[in-house]
Amino acid sequence: MNFVQAFPDTLQLTTDLVKLRMLVHEDIHSLIPLSQSKIIWQYFTKNLAHEDELNLWVADAMLDKCNEKRFPFVIVQKSNNEICGSTSFGNIFFYDKRIEIGWTWLGEKFIGKGINMHIKFLMLTYAFEKLGMERVEIKTDNLNIRAKRALTKIGATPEGVLRSHMETHDHRRRDSVYYSILKQEWPSIKRSVFRGIVVFGQE
Repeated sequence: MNFVQAFPDTLQLTTDLVKLRMLVHEDIHSLIPLSQSKIIWQYFTKNLAHEDELNLWVADAMLDKCNEKRFPFVIVQKSNNEICGSTSFGNIFFYDKRIEIGWTWLGEKFIGKGINMHIKFLMLTYAFEKLGMERVEIKTDNLNIRAKRALTKIGATPEGVLRSHMETHDHRRRDSVYYSILKQEWPSIKRSVFRGIVVFGQE
C-alpha cells in the first residue's frame, strides 16, 4: 500500500454524528470564525486565532499532503453539515506500520459534545482495520491535563515524555507526552470504550 491508495482525495469517514473529509483551501472561510477563541490554542503550537497563522497552517497542511507526509481532514457535524474543526493522519510509515493521529482542534462551541470520541473512533478504525497499522501514536502537551485524561479514556497507553520537544506560539519549550494504541489492543478497546458508535463505511 502507498499513500495515494491509503488516502485518496475522495476519502470520507462517517458516523451518525460526524464526517471526516479531506481539507481543501476553500474550507478556510469556515475555519476562520471557529478559530477566534484564544482558549483553543493554549496548548497548540500555533495561535490560529490570527488569520495569517491559520492561512499558513492550512497551506502547510495541504503541502504536507502533496508531499505524502500527512492527510488533513475537516470535521463536519452531520446534523447541520457544519464544519467544526480539523484533524490529520501524519508521520505515516507503511513499512513500520505506524501512524500518528494529531493536529486536532475543534471550535470552542463543539468541545465536550462527544465529537472527539467519534473522530478518534473513525481514525483508529481506519488505521487498524483498513490500513493494517500495528501502532497508532498520539502526542500532546504534557501540561494539557484535559487532553491526557481524554487519551487515557480512549484506552491509549502513556509511553513517556520528550523534554523540550516543541516550540509553542508563546515561545514556551513544550514537553510532549506520547501515547499509543497497538493493533492487538484495539479489539478490546473498540468493544469497551467505543461501544455503540457505528462506522457508516468509507466513501
